[in-house]
Amino acid sequence: MDEQYTDPAGPASGGLDPRAGLSEFLRTRRARLKPEDVGLPDFGRHRRVPGLRREELAQLAGVSVAYYTRLEQGNGRNVSAEVLDSIARALRLTDAERAHLTHLAKPKRHRRKQAPRTQQTRAALRQLLDSMDTVPAYVVGRRSEILAWNRMAAALFGDWGRMPAQERNWARLVFLNPDYRELFVEWDQKASDMVAYLRMDAGCHPDDPQLSALVGELSVKSEQFRRLWAAHDVKEKSHGVKRVRHPLVGELTLLWESFRPAGETEQSLVTYFAEPGSPSAEALRLLASWGADARRSEADAATP
Repeated sequence: MDEQYTDPAGPASGGLDPRAGLSEFLRTRRARLKPEDVGLPDFGRHRRVPGLRREELAQLAGVSVAYYTRLEQGNGRNVSAEVLDSIARALRLTDAERAHLTHLAKPKRHRRKQAPRTQQTRAALRQLLDSMDTVPAYVVGRRSEILAWNRMAAALFGDWGRMPAQERNWARLVFLNPDYRELFVEWDQKASDMVAYLRMDAGCHPDDPQLSALVGELSVKSEQFRRLWAAHDVKEKSHGVKRVRHPLVGELTLLWESFRPAGETEQSLVTYFAEPGSPSAEALRLLASWGADARRSEADAATP
């Protein structure tokens, strides 16, 4: 019989406990699969839980039900890479989900508590941003913190230089700043992606007190964040398309690419661009001519 497990550290408290995270992650991945998805017969019996049963998943992974049950209860001690790989295949995990599963089952813990350190961006990266006159670009670090940006990013997304450093955080902006709910046409997708990035970060750094505090704050202040955090979805930044509703130049459809600068494991350079000759390309050209003053003018015009 399947049992329901809940994260004892729960999303409301920031729940970064790897044991609880492992339990919930495996349970939610199992729940999204149906017998027919994996080639198992479904005899039409009433299923007491959504998705596959534990014994069905154990059968697919080639492990005993007792062994898999212990793992789903958060006991990942001594689990081998081969077993994790078998379970990942049975659950049809993505590459990002496989990495997350490994981080949760075999967390790396520091022997001593480390004092929080300020993330720094190399001077050369800042110079590169400044040289990109027509491309909105920024550097994002751990916990979705915005570390550096160029003039075009300020024109497109807002004058982050006027914000307190603590507020220059994509998760806070997306969930707590109503202007960004209007900015992104597909806000729901942006919100889902943001939580998936944070979940990936939490799996890699379960001892991070700043990340735990951020998750706790967002869980208290945003019902949407609580719901998405409980889904345990994970994703790595890569590339895609974003539609932005800019107050001065209208709606833009932009492609984006994310890169890991050489020697950086915790920072990403994110760039946005438009299809040549498109209305969005013309809108970016206008923003380039206005620069960050575009956002300042908008804010000044709104001030009575």
